[in-house]
Amino acid sequence: MTRFLLLRGLVLIAMLLGVSMLAFAIPWLQGGDPARAIIQARVADQAVDQTAIEGLRAQLGLDRPFTAQYAHWLGDVLHGDFGLSFTSRTPVADAVGHALMISALLAVSALAVAFIIAVPLGTIAALRPGGLFDGTMTLLTQAVVALPEYWLAPVGILVFALHLHLLPSAGFTSPSSMVLPVGVLALRPMAYLLRVTRASMLDVLAAPYITAARSRGLGMTRTLLRHGLRNGILPVVTLLALWLAGLMGGSVVIEVIFAIPGMGRLMYEAVVDKDLPMLQAGLVCIVGLAVLINTATDTLALAINPVLRGARGGR
Repeated sequence: MTRFLLLRGLVLIAMLLGVSMLAFAIPWLQGGDPARAIIQARVADQAVDQTAIEGLRAQLGLDRPFTAQYAHWLGDVLHGDFGLSFTSRTPVADAVGHALMISALLAVSALAVAFIIAVPLGTIAALRPGGLFDGTMTLLTQAVVALPEYWLAPVGILVFALHLHLLPSAGFTSPSSMVLPVGVLALRPMAYLLRVTRASMLDVLAAPYITAARSRGLGMTRTLLRHGLRNGILPVVTLLALWLAGLMGGSVVIEVIFAIPGMGRLMYEAVVDKDLPMLQAGLVCIVGLAVLINTATDTLALAINPVLRGARGGR
């Protein structure tokens, strides 16, 4: 276990360093002059003064060599300083921190709803494979996966906000304003979690130790709670972690449609405004969180399942 954590820690550091290099190289990878793009966005004119461009490049430090800029930027990042936004001239760290908290609340809420609904339904479907309930769940999950969020979100606004007047259509001002975006965001992971839970529980129910437990007179409910869910839940936890890492920065459509100031919307606006410090900080934070979440998931899987601990220890 200790060896595994040490290796994952080294991999984590290497990946974060590589991501930081890639994020910082965005201005060189995308081509063009960031200073020119910023001035053009401010004055809405293609014909800008070259002197103003050179002055802005010097002010932002874009006239220095790449290695010097990267070393200075990395040193600041290690101290929690991502610089100032090109457009608002406010600290990037404050904006990213605020957006991450909102995206985390949105993602965790959506996945909690998905998990609470999907695991019981998937388990029930696995108890009677091929039955009416199982077929209904399969049909519903396939339908949900096929429906895109950019269609579900406007439909939800039309029905629950404009027609029924039950929920706010947009914003982030009250708990009720989170109901629609959380509901829409939870549908797709709920469908995948349900299908994974069903498949995993089918394998668990066919295992010899389940048959042995049942032969000793243990009821199905107690058998599932004591022996089944502990092993059957591992693929679900892994998928849940992958969804959490993706939703932290990948809920662009939901956050833009519902006007939620999270990471997805922040990154979208940074791309539109060519706000490179904001984009760089967002990429580093999102990918870093994804790596941390995956590492935590692997560690949790080792802690839950003794078989995995033995396999790791035998290597």
